[in-house]
Amino acid sequence: MFSYRHAFHAGSHADILKHLTLVHLVEYLQEKPVALTIVDTHAGAGIYSLQDGFATVSKEAEGGIFRLMKFKEAGNPIPESIQKYLDYIEAENTAEELNTYPGSPFILARLLRPQDRLKLFELHPKEIDILRHNIDELECAKQIDVYAVDSFSRLKGLLPPPSRRGLVLIDPSYEDKQDYRYLEEAIEEALQRFATGCYAIWYPILSRRESAALPDRMKKICALHIRSWLHAELRVENAPRERRLQASGMFILNPPWTLEKHLAEALPVITKALGIDGGAQFLLKSFEA
Repeated sequence: MFSYRHAFHAGSHADILKHLTLVHLVEYLQEKPVALTIVDTHAGAGIYSLQDGFATVSKEAEGGIFRLMKFKEAGNPIPESIQKYLDYIEAENTAEELNTYPGSPFILARLLRPQDRLKLFELHPKEIDILRHNIDELECAKQIDVYAVDSFSRLKGLLPPPSRRGLVLIDPSYEDKQDYRYLEEAIEEALQRFATGCYAIWYPILSRRESAALPDRMKKICALHIRSWLHAELRVENAPRERRLQASGMFILNPPWTLEKHLAEALPVITKALGIDGGAQFLLKSFEA
C-alpha cells in the first residue's frame, strides 16, 4: 500500500496535465473575493528535487517538464495557459537551471490569497513527515491544514466549506484497485453535501479495467446529479510493450466555462512538445447540464 512515492513521477507528463488544469481552476474560482477552500486528497511530500533521489531513478521529468522547457527555449510559441503554469514551476527555482518541481500543495500554496484555506491529506508514514516540514517553511503555513488520515473517509466532513466555494483535487496513486471504488463513493457523498463544488479527478490510463471504466462511471454520476463535466486526456506515446505510464486523464465535475477553451489551446501544444514517435494524442470532451 505504501510503496508509491510521488517523487518518482515528479515533473512527468501526468503532472503537467494535472497542474496546468489545476492552476486555471483556482484562478477562475478566485475571480470572486469570497474565500476559497481547496482540498488536496493525496498531497505527497509537496515539493521534489529533480537533481537527486527518486526523480533521478525514474527520469520521468526528462520526458515531461524538461522536455516542455526545451520546447519553449527552442523558440516554439506557447499559449498563455502554458506560460502561467510554467511561471509557478520557475518560481520554485532561483537559478536558471530547473532543480525543483513543486507538487500540487506548493502550487496551490502560491495561489492562496489571505482569505483562502488549503487542506492537505497524506497517509504515507514517510511522506507525511516530509510534507509537514515543507509546509512549515512557507509564509502561508497558517492557512494550510495537514491531515495524516484517510481523505476518502474524511472528505465529506469538510463539505460544504463555510463560504460554499471550494475545489477538491483527488489524485490517488490507484496502486490499490479499491481506490477506484473509494473515489466513486467519495464523489457520490461529496455531491450530496456540496453539489456546486468543483471536483478535479486525475487518473492514470492503464490496461486495467477499472481505469478504462472510470470516465464513464463519473459521467453516470454527473447525469444522476445533473452536473456538468469536462474530460481531458493526454497520451505522449503509444508503445503497448512499454511498462511506464504513457497517458493520463483529468475529469472535472462542475468545470468553469473557461476551462475547455484553456485546454483546447494548451493540449495541442503539449502533445507536440512531449510526443514520442508519432504516438501522441489528446482528448477533450465536455457536457453542460
